[in-house]
Amino acid sequence: MKQEQLLILAILGGTVVMFLWGRWRHDMVAVGALLACVLAGLVPATDAFGGFAHPAVITVACVLVLSQGLQNSGAIDGLTRVVLPAKTGPTVTIAVLTALGAVLSAFMNNVGALALLMPVAIQVSSRLKLPPGRALMPLAFGSILGGMTTLIGTPPNLIVSGFRAQTGAPTFAMFDYSPVGVAVAATGLLFVVLIGWHLVPVRRHAAAEKFDTGAYLTEAVVPEGSKADGKTLREIEIELDEAGAQIVGLVRNAVRVTAPSPGRLVRAHDILVVEAEADALTDALTRLGLELAEAHKKEPDKDKDQDKEDGSGAEQPPGEEKEKEEKKAPPSDEIVLAELAVLPLSPVTGRSAADLLLRSRYGINLLAVSREGHRSTARLRLMRLAAGDVLLMQGPPEAISEFAVDWRCVPLAERALRIPDKAKAIAAGGIMAAAVGGAAFGLLPAAISFAGGVLASMVARTVPPRAAYEAIDWPVIVLLGALIPVAGAMASTGTADLVARVLLDAVAQGQPAIALALVLIVSMTLSDVMNNAATAAVMCPIAIGTANQLGASADPFLMAVAIGASCAFLTPIGHQNNTLILGPGGFRFGDYWRLGLPLEILVIAVSIPMLLLVWPL
Repeated sequence: MKQEQLLILAILGGTVVMFLWGRWRHDMVAVGALLACVLAGLVPATDAFGGFAHPAVITVACVLVLSQGLQNSGAIDGLTRVVLPAKTGPTVTIAVLTALGAVLSAFMNNVGALALLMPVAIQVSSRLKLPPGRALMPLAFGSILGGMTTLIGTPPNLIVSGFRAQTGAPTFAMFDYSPVGVAVAATGLLFVVLIGWHLVPVRRHAAAEKFDTGAYLTEAVVPEGSKADGKTLREIEIELDEAGAQIVGLVRNAVRVTAPSPGRLVRAHDILVVEAEADALTDALTRLGLELAEAHKKEPDKDKDQDKEDGSGAEQPPGEEKEKEEKKAPPSDEIVLAELAVLPLSPVTGRSAADLLLRSRYGINLLAVSREGHRSTARLRLMRLAAGDVLLMQGPPEAISEFAVDWRCVPLAERALRIPDKAKAIAAGGIMAAAVGGAAFGLLPAAISFAGGVLASMVARTVPPRAAYEAIDWPVIVLLGALIPVAGAMASTGTADLVARVLLDAVAQGQPAIALALVLIVSMTLSDVMNNAATAAVMCPIAIGTANQLGASADPFLMAVAIGASCAFLTPIGHQNNTLILGPGGFRFGDYWRLGLPLEILVIAVSIPMLLLVWPL
């Protein structure tokens, strides 16, 4: 064994140990491994950061941004209700979600399939009160399993097909992978949805931590043609019960009815006063196609008129000399939602939104108010604010910050709040479909197609330009970008080839069936620490050479490589889908093997007999 081969094995071994130990963050360990390879002369210094330009890294980053666009616009809330059963437990819901991911992966890039359904899984886990990882890992593994069933499902299948042509045989056809692939995928899916998801470690991502602000009281307009138009209040309340919301009032022709009859017919342009928890607010609005009254007002600001009617003028924030005239906030390209808590000594206490001239002075809207234990009978714009209220504000971040400083309100911990926007939801869905379609049908490389989708999202403002960078999980990107050159060093030094040949010579000893199992196991092992496409490229020549030495057909050995290269379930770096869920699931490097190891054993147990049956030696 050469010195450089010993060095790369030592570095990889130390890296895996550090990953499993968990003392240092995974991106720090990956950068350490990369620098060690550079210092040891295994990776040229000029190529050290070439991994960050790798298509896999670009694809992962772009998918995260596009997924954020689907979430922000409320498109995922509609998709969730269409695709998933409304009132089922976690097992059935995870089964439907995982099976859908597998089916989509058979006919499109499996990274794209996961990108479409990952936001749905996050939403579903919130509804079922599950840690997000318990929905994300089954979905990621299901999409990987589905990808092995067709020629275009995953890159290793295309690579294996190309190597078959080098033997003088025609390339594999679209569904040549299906007999073995479907059997393996179906068995794996059954295990994952019936038993496996319980094995996923309970991790709660920091961004998913919840805090209680109580129920928000907000006003929602009934647009013409919406589901609520023409229904009775009783029918609407049945829908809202499923979202955890309730109607506490109705406004018609500027007159508020505090306790409307359940049999009253709701008409277009009515305003429903809805009470809902923060996390249920989006679902409550999208179920019936309602629109927040303040967020969608198009008429000129009437704050001053309201002041006259109310008999109160807007006082300036104490301690500051401000002109009485209107002072609008500077224009901003980004509109955000923020929660502000009213402090006990805040001058906002006792004033209403109309008093504060929110829209004319700051360019922001008060969408809802949370007041624990109390329910106001006043209109939202006239509600007198009190200490302890939580205000849901919409507007440019600079303007909301200015208001918070002026009136001594405290921003709460940041969390994902979104108000459905039908136009943006359609745009976000169309952009994602176009990006996925471009990659799935081979019109563009996946990285280029998804990068184009990100640019379109920024132009269409489904993801504001600044928010695009915030949507990317940068530690995951650093992990992937740093380890790609390390994996390349394993191949360029001949270490991967050496390990595979030693195992085959020492263990197989002329037995074709044992050699077939070894090719599969070695491929699976390498794919857990190397890119799956790189694994296929390294193992295909070994598989063909092994078949020639044994006087056997190369087909079953190539199929074993295809299955093994796809089945990377032990680490977050073996497959892009595993990497994608690392951040959103809050996982650690050593969390994957708990579900991945029994799944890989099951794959071996099913695939070997199927390979021998479908592709005789």
